Amino acid sequence: MIDTLIRQAKGYAKQAADSYREATAYPQPICRVDVNGQDITSAIEQRLISIELTDNRGIEADQLTISLSDHDGLLAIPPRGATVSLWLGWSDTGLVSKGSYTVDETEHSGAPDVLSIRARSADMRQGLTAKKERSWTGQTLGTIVQTVAAAYGLSPVISAALSALKLAQVDQANESDANLLTRLGEQFDAIAAIKAGRLLFMPAGKSLTASGAPLPHITLTRADGDGHRYLQADRNSYSGARAYYYEVNSAEKKEAIAGGGDNLKDLRHTYTDQEAALRAARAEWSRLQRGTATLSYTLAKGRPDLIPELTYSLTGIKAEIAAIVWLGANVRHSFTPDAYTTSLELESKLPDSDDVAELAEDGSYTGIIAWYRDEKTGKQHKLTEGDQTVPKRLTHLYQSEASARRALQREYERLEGGS
Repeated sequence: MIDTLIRQAKGYAKQAADSYREATAYPQPICRVDVNGQDITSAIEQRLISIELTDNRGIEADQLTISLSDHDGLLAIPPRGATVSLWLGWSDTGLVSKGSYTVDETEHSGAPDVLSIRARSADMRQGLTAKKERSWTGQTLGTIVQTVAAAYGLSPVISAALSALKLAQVDQANESDANLLTRLGEQFDAIAAIKAGRLLFMPAGKSLTASGAPLPHITLTRADGDGHRYLQADRNSYSGARAYYYEVNSAEKKEAIAGGGDNLKDLRHTYTDQEAALRAARAEWSRLQRGTATLSYTLAKGRPDLIPELTYSLTGIKAEIAAIVWLGANVRHSFTPDAYTTSLELESKLPDSDDVAELAEDGSYTGIIAWYRDEKTGKQHKLTEGDQTVPKRLTHLYQSEASARRALQREYERLEGGS
């Protein structure tokens, strides 16, 4: 009898030990928070409710919110202007730096009493939002970006192709430098962003590092996700984009069109020459096409390494989602002591081909073009079907040759059936 009880006790002890090992072996979310260079993680870990970090694509400041319990009323409200540095990660892989932020807002609410600390990217220099009056005549885009960067002690990083573009006239009339950079980004389909002391001006959707090297491609499955929302919009809501311009010594208002058809999106800004207007129209048309398919995807296990402008493949949800390559926009990290998730905002990636904006979009097609990404090399390849005199380009960059060929054949059959 005693031996039986001893064996049972040993069995229970073994089960408890196995359960403990299993529980402790599962990765735990971890973080580190520094304020003005001092690590305060241990001081706040018992009070930490949540950390929310939004990594924005473009000039908009990244935003950090830290919520702490003030149940005993002992927390002091921190001063604005303090620098908060954040690291996120997992116990089995370690921490990843998520940057530094300047506290610009604090809030105390209750009950229960909670102190919320909100901060924005420390790289957003004071004065970027102040309005200015100046003009550039016959200067390159690189010169303008470098001038703005120098005013705030930032290192300019601009792609060679964009830097060399010469602009007839750029007027900054009662406009902030932040808005100027955003406007130039829209005109040239570029991403203007301030990260780690650098002013970046890079082509949108190209998935390149500041040095021009390709960013990593991320493959996700349904098992990685905690929730998704896929939206496919009617691309025929707009058939193209139109920008207006005036030629020198002429009062006649002229137009430059990217795409075609009757339902054009008109750009509000009027340009000084045809080249600038056409460039802006093409940039807007590319943005419209990237938005024809969007996907929100929440990862059950947060990924601190994910940033905007990465490309993604997603399998296991729907064939339409798996067929194309996705481009990362904003990334949101949500951290609590018990969980860490990452939410992605994705849009359809367009092919990188230089002739994308040149292709006809007026419906009088003679053939079809589709591009796909080679899984092994990451390079993009083109497939064609039919007469290529006036080809229709399929909007998406496809995940594989097989998915591109299926889409190509399907669209060509529609073209043949309608002819």
